[in-house]
Amino acid sequence: MAVDLTRIKRNRTQAPLTLDEQTMRDMGYRVIDAVVDHLTDIRNQKVLNVKSGRDLERLLGQPLPRDPQNFDKLMDDLENHVFQNITHHDHPRFFAFVPGPGNYAGALAEMLTNGFNVFCGTWIGGAGASEIELITLEWLRRLVGFPAGARGVFLSGGSEAGLVAMATARNVKLNNDPKNAIVYCSDQTHKSLDRNLWLLGFRPEQIVRLPSDDQFRLQPSVLSARIEADRRAGLRPFCVIANAGTTNTGSIDPLVDLSVICRREDLWLHADGAYGAGAVFCEPGRKALEELGLVDSVGLDPHKWMFQPYSAGCVMVRNGFDLRRTFSYSAEYLKLIEESDEPNFCDYGIQLTRDFRALKLWFSLKVFGADAFEAAQVRGMELAEIVEKRMRQKRNWHITSSARLAVVTFRFQPSDLDEATCDELNREIVETFNGTGYGMVIYTKLNDRTVIRMCTINPRTRDVEIQQVLDLLDHIALSLYKSLIGRIA
Repeated sequence: MAVDLTRIKRNRTQAPLTLDEQTMRDMGYRVIDAVVDHLTDIRNQKVLNVKSGRDLERLLGQPLPRDPQNFDKLMDDLENHVFQNITHHDHPRFFAFVPGPGNYAGALAEMLTNGFNVFCGTWIGGAGASEIELITLEWLRRLVGFPAGARGVFLSGGSEAGLVAMATARNVKLNNDPKNAIVYCSDQTHKSLDRNLWLLGFRPEQIVRLPSDDQFRLQPSVLSARIEADRRAGLRPFCVIANAGTTNTGSIDPLVDLSVICRREDLWLHADGAYGAGAVFCEPGRKALEELGLVDSVGLDPHKWMFQPYSAGCVMVRNGFDLRRTFSYSAEYLKLIEESDEPNFCDYGIQLTRDFRALKLWFSLKVFGADAFEAAQVRGMELAEIVEKRMRQKRNWHITSSARLAVVTFRFQPSDLDEATCDELNREIVETFNGTGYGMVIYTKLNDRTVIRMCTINPRTRDVEIQQVLDLLDHIALSLYKSLIGRIA
């Protein structure tokens, strides 16, 4: 049924920005149909879709509308020109960066959150919503292995989680004075750390990136030696950033050894688990991350390996009092909420006005159950193992990091080509493959060499699609290699 919005203009007795009941239902049905059509037809869509800004301006550029527009035309424009010109991170053949598989229940929860316009900054503003957030955080606390006194908060993602954790560490360990303070991490740590520390007043030279070992993990002996040297130089070591699943290789730093060092040296230990820590829903993930409860804080992203729509991040702090005393906010017009005995989530992070992000994870777990999450995570790990096994069988391909937490890297390297030429060839393989639209992978650098990386956390990916992607990569590699050899000859 067509949705007629022109009647809004004609109805002068209706309040502004208001729709009648039938129009709202008709619009909602059309939107839900569009989402279901996308999810059920996604395999027939190209993964990577990019037009130039000039082309999109020609398709979408219009002056500010003064009157209601035709809703069906509006939806057609969105479906044909907006949602067909995005990279589908939820596509079963998207293996680049970190996929965002999402799930339909989470999408419905987002609609409910926005439809009810839930405010979840204070207990008085959203008691029921706050209780759901407390319950969901308690589930995560137990999975992570933190003590009962831990506290957390849902936020936008790993970058904000890292910022909140570093602000808490700065407050606890430095009394908010960053002068001469030093943060340690490995050369595999995410670059968002640098931006977070810059925002908190740290200079680039206060971030020490230490070389990782042959498994791309932070080396405790190297860390200890550097801490000792920095103390002798009059500097103030205060924090170590450990990786709980790197984006490059899925590697997990030795958390036990790092926690011993941090306790001995009185340093804050933060685990960046934006990618990997979400795997605590499955037994292999819990086993790999079993020492996560030793850290002082951890960031994790439900919009990655907990299959939630963007955006959904979370930070948890072992001593909840540290988090609250860092962010507790006071203002005269908020005296009413300060008198409440219940928790106010605005006191645990950056936002005062905050939405109900916890609902989608809570709702999804209620709809599917935690066992379904476990099965989905195990499936992602199995897919990466399939990639590794099959690439080991292909000629001229070399595994550069084994499958860990559903991440695997490999490199096309014929014996008659030098390293630099192979670097360029692997970049060209990725760009050519992505240009087909069939799937998407990325290249990255390990040990200063260009490698191809796949992240396989989408549980809807089929074995046959893995095989087809690998065969296409191999076909492209051989074609480019033969062309290159022909030019050299």
